[in-house]
Amino acid sequence: MTDALPSPDLPVGPRPSIPPTPEDLARWASADAVARPLRVARLRERMAEQAVDVYFGVSRENTRYLTGFVLGEGEEKVAGDSGRFLISSAEVVVLADSRYREQAEEECRGQRVEEAYYDLPVRWDGLVRSLRASDGGPVRRVAVEASLVSHALWEALQAATPDVELVAAGPWVEELRADKEPEEVERIAAACAVADDALRRLLPSIRPGVTEHDLALQLEWEMRTHGAEALAFDVTCLSGPRAALPHGSPGERRVRGGEVLLFDFGAQVAGYRSDMTRTLFVGEPAKRDLELYRLVAASQAAAFAMLALAAAEHEAPTGVSVDAAARDVIVAAGHGEHFGHGLGHGIGLATHEMPSLSRRAVPAPLPWPTVFSIEPGVYLPGETGIRIEDLVAFDPESDTLHRLTAFPREVTVVGE
Repeated sequence: MTDALPSPDLPVGPRPSIPPTPEDLARWASADAVARPLRVARLRERMAEQAVDVYFGVSRENTRYLTGFVLGEGEEKVAGDSGRFLISSAEVVVLADSRYREQAEEECRGQRVEEAYYDLPVRWDGLVRSLRASDGGPVRRVAVEASLVSHALWEALQAATPDVELVAAGPWVEELRADKEPEEVERIAAACAVADDALRRLLPSIRPGVTEHDLALQLEWEMRTHGAEALAFDVTCLSGPRAALPHGSPGERRVRGGEVLLFDFGAQVAGYRSDMTRTLFVGEPAKRDLELYRLVAASQAAAFAMLALAAAEHEAPTGVSVDAAARDVIVAAGHGEHFGHGLGHGIGLATHEMPSLSRRAVPAPLPWPTVFSIEPGVYLPGETGIRIEDLVAFDPESDTLHRLTAFPREVTVVGE
């Protein structure tokens, strides 16, 4: 069973090969190698604007984006100082202990690889003094990704070089990452295609009596065995009243007829991620749930309409205004208090990154070209929850506005 939803919808963009071919992977790797010096050059421009001589990075996403060095999900917790990096006006230095040195030398060609083994404060003075400011003099100011560095480490680094000022870097690299290169969008689209196909293959297994946990595990298996190198995040599968938990975890509750079944999940392909939510109906939909689904779909359509108008005029709205366009639909229906989270978020090397589409987003036009989610929801505690989430590629300059998620948004009934 399908049911037409409020217009407009967005066209679905080009569908990549699934799984990615070896040629795809090689092309993407080559594109990154070409783009990396340009990304570093843009960061150096920001450093010059802020009168900073060196940038010290610790985010594993920023490390991959700027240097090519790859740490797996959560690996930074056991990697010590490996994967951290310093960028001056002339050099890129990647830290790697004996466990990672060979990998770093392979992935970070043309960059200096330096030893660091849980002893960065001891090595800090030598590292900083091995670099030069843009005028050829000694380093005077180092920008640090302060939101990811502990107070203890900050103090230790400052003590190691008391004549060098440490300053907190803003989201300089994160802002760069919000602007997506064509090959980045391709990888996000590929991850979306893996997720789309996985959910389609899962549908015949959805029936009353199966547990949330078992469905989540099967969905993970479908993604991992059909093109995903990893999950973007743990699969959410919630049934009935548990669907009112926006980020709940699947449990042993058994699916029942006449209830909703909410999936929030994503795949990772060549480092880039997807994120999709679909709320399905197990058997005949309850009137209340069907009305809420149409309300959420109308909210999403309102956001699509604003984005389509902006793209046609070669402009970009603010994240705040897109959130408001979608939220106003839900508020007008009397469910404003049941939509507590933001409308959307950027996605790429991380599942949640810039830009933000929310009431608390920066009051500036959205960047482009970029990719972000549109995911309104209505949650009635203890009763039910509905969310529809799609990823959107947005680039007014090239008249690009389409969905990367291809799984139907229409009302979908399963388990009959």
